Amino acid sequence: MGHSGKMIADAASMGPRYANRLLDGIPADRFARLATPGNQTIQANHPAFILGHLGLYPVKVLQLLGLDTAPVEPRESYTRLFSKDATCQDDPGGEIYPAADEIIDFFNKSYQAAVDAMRDASDEQLAAENPVDTPMKSILPTLGAMLAFYLNGHVMVHLGQLSTWRRMQGLPPA
Repeated sequence: MGHSGKMIADAASMGPRYANRLLDGIPADRFARLATPGNQTIQANHPAFILGHLGLYPVKVLQLLGLDTAPVEPRESYTRLFSKDATCQDDPGGEIYPAADEIIDFFNKSYQAAVDAMRDASDEQLAAENPVDTPMKSILPTLGAMLAFYLNGHVMVHLGQLSTWRRMQGLPPA
């Protein structure tokens, strides 16, 4: 076992910890609602969308490491609702998005599996060429760089959105 995977995993463990602090105090009936500061609706991602979207990435981590993805495989509805191409919708009746507990549980379990998988990744695996053929490949040329982004930068970008949503809702900082 190499050291790179462990370092990436150590840093990645911060994301779910921060996410759960941010989720503290959010009423279940606001989880899939757009923020409404000053009674003005803001088209910004809400907690259901943010956590659901992030929940689509641990499966990619396990796939890219050549591991069994069954424990972290998102439902087909998650892929449709939370993809990078989906639009976050206000859900006052709780009819569009799954319940808060379900989304949070899936996020926590799947990220834990991805972090654990990173701990076991070899330096050789992580030094391999990034097989994800997107424009980011020139910036993230190795598998390790891509997985570090999925588990760290990508998570924290979206948790910043959640932090802002909290403040727009009048909730205190986490």
